[in-house]
This record gives sequence, structure tokens and C-alpha cells, in this order.
Amino acid sequence: MKNYSAILLFAGVLTAFASCKKSYLDEKPYSSYTPLTVTDSLGMEASAIGLYNLETGILTYSSAQGWPSVWQVGTDVANATAQQQGIEVPYYNYALLTSTDGAASYIWSKYYALINNANIIIDNAENPANTKLGPVGKKQVEAEAKFFRAYAYNNLVTLFGKVPLTDHALTAPKTNFTRASLDDLNALIVSDLTYASTNLSDLNAGTSKTNAQGKPVGRANKYMAMQLLAEAYLRIGKNDLAEQQAQTIINSGKFSLIKARYGVRAAGAGDYYSDMFVYGNERRAQGNTEAIWVLEQENPSVVVGGNVDNAQQRRVWGAAYYAVPGMLPCDSLGGRSIARLRLSNWVLYGLYPQGDLRNSENSIKRQYYYNDPAFPALLGKKVPFAGADTLFRICPSTTKWGAFDPNDTFGYAMIKDFMMMRLGETYLLLAEAQFKQGKTADAAASINVLRTRANAPQVTAAQITLDFVLDERARELIGEENRRQTLMRTGTLVDRATRLNSNDAVHPTSGLAAKNMLLPIPLSEIQLNKDAVLEQNPGY
Repeated sequence: MKNYSAILLFAGVLTAFASCKKSYLDEKPYSSYTPLTVTDSLGMEASAIGLYNLETGILTYSSAQGWPSVWQVGTDVANATAQQQGIEVPYYNYALLTSTDGAASYIWSKYYALINNANIIIDNAENPANTKLGPVGKKQVEAEAKFFRAYAYNNLVTLFGKVPLTDHALTAPKTNFTRASLDDLNALIVSDLTYASTNLSDLNAGTSKTNAQGKPVGRANKYMAMQLLAEAYLRIGKNDLAEQQAQTIINSGKFSLIKARYGVRAAGAGDYYSDMFVYGNERRAQGNTEAIWVLEQENPSVVVGGNVDNAQQRRVWGAAYYAVPGMLPCDSLGGRSIARLRLSNWVLYGLYPQGDLRNSENSIKRQYYYNDPAFPALLGKKVPFAGADTLFRICPSTTKWGAFDPNDTFGYAMIKDFMMMRLGETYLLLAEAQFKQGKTADAAASINVLRTRANAPQVTAAQITLDFVLDERARELIGEENRRQTLMRTGTLVDRATRLNSNDAVHPTSGLAAKNMLLPIPLSEIQLNKDAVLEQNPGY
């Protein structure tokens, strides 16, 4: 009887479920904590921090370990080595660069994710119904989000040309995107950066850990917006306005070029230029008076969530000396690297004048000495350059990404800050803006500020050309700037990569054509956009 009753009860339950509508399965959360609904100060702050997380994820992407090489090889400054990983191949063998390219698709999707997250914050800040934030708080969080939106759009326009413009958050699938005009895109970028430079926080004159609003100095400040605006104006062709932005930063009194030893390695080997790139010295709070924007990273074994992914910059840029018998990874050699790229012959043998501090052994490592006690007969002797070894095992390499973790001698990940903007580049943006207005004497003076710091010979107005400015950018910013993007912005990629870097012994630049001044619009985006035509860039 009990079994019979149980069966009847179960059958009744099944009948009740069967008679319910599908709405029975609809979720009815009694609270929601997402960027779309969070409008208080803590929620908006968390959303803003998420923008830094997204940008860090782009820089530290490790699933394709050759990711940093994409932006350097096949330009004028670097070549892939036998240690290439794969994603970078179409960026020196340009005949293989097609609309299905993985790197182009990845950066497109990541920048649009950054844009949409910024739009969520901006929409919430501009919503009159949001009374949880005061007018000052709204302006500050909106300015921070607008900086990142402009940053993403400026990069997209440089890389792809005309792209879809979305200035409000997407809350549902959209399949009818069209490419906006450059005028409309540039107007949004300039508007966002003008707002950001007006409403973002200032910096204290010193090196305290927080700014005037009590925020960490790693957060967005008005000078970041000015620097990006100067770059955007140069791309647009408004060179006088670019000059104004750069001059404002330089004349602010908040920054100064590093000209003396400082920080954690001040008493050790090195010089004041290379000191800037030592982990523990890169941040403004650590004494780097040149820092405008440093994207700060922490060792996740010490600070949970201190890094988003496993950054590959050290492994890409440094020599693979660990593969030479008699050599061990160590701190003085920057830890274990793989050399997925090598500096071009033009950089190594034709770029730097004699005595230039930026070409010293402290900044470009050229000599290696056996250091493994297990090889006593070799210990302390110079490692010879022999055949293929010079191409990646002990190839000359920049020390800017060197970092050693004794707990990770294999060195898969790199824990180091990203120097996103510094005053050295401000002078170069200024010189470019001055040259493009015909102010060659002023441009020479701006460049000579950096050359004086580097103990390099002074230049004259007669020597200043766009090529010279780009040469000086390589001298000052090798390993820091996105070289591909700089050459695309200035329209010089084809000429400089072909003229200066088409004779590499292993992976020479080949197939480079005018169409490669822009990247292909990802085919997947075109195919998913079923309700409108998303045009492809010419030639792809």
C-alpha cells in the first residue's frame, strides 16, 4: 500500500510539472550585481578596474606565445627566429596574411570588449536616474571609461581604418554593423580624450603612492589622455594641436627625464637609463619621474590576482642563452628567455651612434659569459658567437624585459610592469608634430633633449626628417612601443620594413604590399554580421 501511494504521488508531481508553462524555468533573481545594474560608487569602481584587467589581458596573452612578436617582426626593428611560435608568421611573410588571421581577429574582439565595458560605465554615469554618485564622482568614472574607449578606438582605427562605432553598451546580439567614417571615429576619440584630460585626476608633484584624489598612481590621469590625444592628432593630421598637447605635458612640471641612478639597483651594475626598466623602479611611486602610465603587475604567488595571464615579453625579447651548455638562467641575464624574435641588423649595426647610452651593454646585451659551476673549465669565459647561436641562443637583445624569479627558474611567466607611456616618448611626439609643421629647428631641439640624456651627438635642423624621428623612436623606445602600429600610423611600414629589414638570414620580410598598411577585417565578423555589409579592407 505504501508503494502504491508513492507511485501515485510521483505521478501527480509529474502531471503538475507537465502542466506548467515554460516560464516555470525562468530565473527570477532577487538581486543582481553586474556592470549593467551596478550604479553605486563601489560597483562603478569595480567596473572601472575591470578596464585595466581587460587591457592587461591583451598584453599578457599567452595562449599564442608569439603574440608580442606580432607587433615587432616584419617591421624595421625585428625578425622572427627559429623559435617562432606561429601567430607571428603572417607578419613577416605577408603573403600569408589573410582575413582569417588569428592575431587580427583576437585584437579586434578584445578592443571591442574593452569598448563595450567602457560604454556600460559611461551609460551608467550619464544616466540622470543614477543618483547614487555625485556629480564629481560621475565625471571621474566617466572620464576614466572615456579614456579607455578612446584608447581602444584609436588603436582600432590605426590598425583597421574605418570600423563600426558603438558609443552605447550592447545588451543583446547585433548583426547589422557598418563601418563608420574616419571623421566620425576621430570625432569620438577627440571628444573622449578632451573630456578625460579635463576631468581625470592630476598628479602630485612628488612620488607618493596616491594622487590628490587618493587613487593609486597606476590609475588614469589627465596626462595619459593628453599623450594619447597628441598621438591621435598626429594620425589625424592636426599637428599643431598635437604639439600643444605634448608641450602641456612637458611644461606641467609633473615629469622629468631620468638622469641619475635611482631605485633598487642604484648601487649595482647599470646606468640611469636602464634603471627605468628594472622591476621595482618602473612606477612613479618607486622613483620613476618619467612615468606617465605604468600598467602595474604583481606576482600572483604573492598577490592573488596580481596578473591576468602569463606575459611572454621576456621569453620573446630575450636571448635563449639557457640552451648553451655551461649557461644557467640568472638575474643578471634577465632570467630564462627563448628569443622568439631577434633585433634586426639595422638596429644592431646601423641605428645607434657611438657612445649612445641606450646602446650600452646595460640596455642591449651583446656579450655572455659561462656561469654554470658544473662546467668549471668554462666558468667565467666568454661565450663565443658560433653559427646559428648568434641568431637566437646568444643573440644581442634588449634588457628591458629582463626579470628573474628564483621560484620559477624555467621562466614561463614574466612578472613585470608595462611602461605604457613615459616622458621620453612625449618629446618624440612633440618632435614629430613640430617637423610636420616645418619647425625643423624646434624638432631638432626636442630630439636633442633625449640625445643629451643619452650622451649621443646633437642633431641639426637639416637632419630632421620623418625617417629621422622614427629612427630616434627606435633608439629610445625599442622593446617598449608597438612598432608595427607606429609605422602604420605614420604610413611608413612598407618603405621602412622593405628598405631596412628584408635581408634577414632566417625569416626575411617578404610579400609586404600597400594593402598591409591596414589589417584585414576578421572574416568571422563579416560572416556573423548577417543583416548588413561589413566591408573588407582592399586587397584581402
